[in-house]
Amino acid sequence: MEKSMKNSGIEWIGEIPYNWEIIPNKYLFENHSVKVGATWDKYKLLSLTTMGVKEKDGSVAGGKVPDSYENYQTVVPGDMIFCLFDLDCSAVFSGVSPYYGMITSAYDVYEINKKLADNLYVDYLFQYAFSNRYYKIYSKNIRYTVTTEMFKSIRTPIPPLDTQMKIGTLLSNKCSKVDKLIEVQQAQIEKLKEYKQSVITEAVTKGLDTSAPMKDSGIEWLGAVPENWSVKRAKYVATSIFKGNGITKEDIVIDGDTPCVRYGEIYTKYDISFEKCKTHTNKITVQQFFKYGDILFAGTGELVEEIGKNIVYLGKELCLAGGDIIVFRHEQNSKYMNYALYATCSQMQKSYGKAKLKVVHISSFEIGNIFVTVPSLSEQQQIAEYLDDKCAKIDKLIVLKQEKIEKLNEYKKSLIYEYVTGKKEVV
Repeated sequence: MEKSMKNSGIEWIGEIPYNWEIIPNKYLFENHSVKVGATWDKYKLLSLTTMGVKEKDGSVAGGKVPDSYENYQTVVPGDMIFCLFDLDCSAVFSGVSPYYGMITSAYDVYEINKKLADNLYVDYLFQYAFSNRYYKIYSKNIRYTVTTEMFKSIRTPIPPLDTQMKIGTLLSNKCSKVDKLIEVQQAQIEKLKEYKQSVITEAVTKGLDTSAPMKDSGIEWLGAVPENWSVKRAKYVATSIFKGNGITKEDIVIDGDTPCVRYGEIYTKYDISFEKCKTHTNKITVQQFFKYGDILFAGTGELVEEIGKNIVYLGKELCLAGGDIIVFRHEQNSKYMNYALYATCSQMQKSYGKAKLKVVHISSFEIGNIFVTVPSLSEQQQIAEYLDDKCAKIDKLIVLKQEKIEKLNEYKKSLIYEYVTGKKEVV
């Protein structure tokens, strides 16, 4: 027998079973913002992540660490955390906490009304809402923020409580299986990335001729290198090393005349090399551009082990670099020198002695002091061609794994949608 459905009145929900209700959030959630105050050191630090609410080590770099946590909010198991700002771009939106602890006051902490709503059901429902950024339509101002009053007025589909529990349990079982498959693919991607890094490091420190005589480089990070290679500090290889311009997020415009790169994009938008900039600006404060063959280093970052990531520009246009970018100009083979400065032995030198603070920096002076291998130009060309080929093959395997993850995530998203909106019935 076909179940009876009705219009929910919510565009992104569509039809729902006839016995489901549409209830404003003010009846489902109660805000309880309680500051931890001077006793903050008694609480575990929590973080809202893409995988839900997690415990976080406040001493580890990778996030912003305040001088004091006194203004953080208390969280108890079962509380729902919402990030109701930057709804156009935020990587996180909601999660039910399984922990006692504290979380930044930038988020909203709500207690779920247990008489009307089940934790698992609402958790999955808001995962679906975030998957297509549906709450963005309720936001205001340039930061796409949903105010408290607006949040309370937004209506949510609510099945009978026993149905919610069944949906939550079913989705927990099904999604956990999908998550395990995703974890396997992600682990394989990490292995491939490690392999790629080892291939690069081996080629730029040992060369391609396994029978070549070797010599002690005298540098701990490099070990033995081919006898006919030079080992130099990067500053003696460079023709110039200079800082970029002060380009801010606000200076980026869609139809800008000048291509540019900001330091954060080196970590998030580029791999090892690029020919086209992904952003543009009209602001030119200093007439100092980077050009073909220049190597760009991120002078600022959040992780010690990634500080100073470098990419090489292989395009034809003159471009601007952001203020936290260090530009390395040279007369070597561009691809080879970038690989050499990207290798594990170079990254270890970049990271050496850096403290795990909330923000990590590396200077032009430190970049210049990196020891790097310098073979003949002809051998640099051979190594660059070899690594281009090897890395392309590894990258192709990584893309295949990423596509599998994407398909699994799409399947998981469709599962959640079908059950939290009542399109599929829990038997």
